[in-house]
Amino acid sequence: MPGPGVVLLTRPECHLCEDARDVVARVTADVGVGWRELSVAQAPALGARFAEELPVLFIDGVQRDFWTIDEGRLRRLLSRPSGL
Repeated sequence: MPGPGVVLLTRPECHLCEDARDVVARVTADVGVGWRELSVAQAPALGARFAEELPVLFIDGVQRDFWTIDEGRLRRLLSRPSGL
């Protein structure tokens, strides 16, 4: 599983991944949290496990969303007092 923080698991040439990347970048910038993108090309085991759900959003190693990243939900998750 991806490590701590906000991680977006994507695949090349994926329009849903492009949309998810835009949402994650916007929300994390607004709330002041870093994030990273991990391609299944770099993590084939994760690609095999989540092939039907890409893109997949993880926060601190926990899967939080997939296919379409819900901006409001992501804002709520990142704004919790417990934080990341």
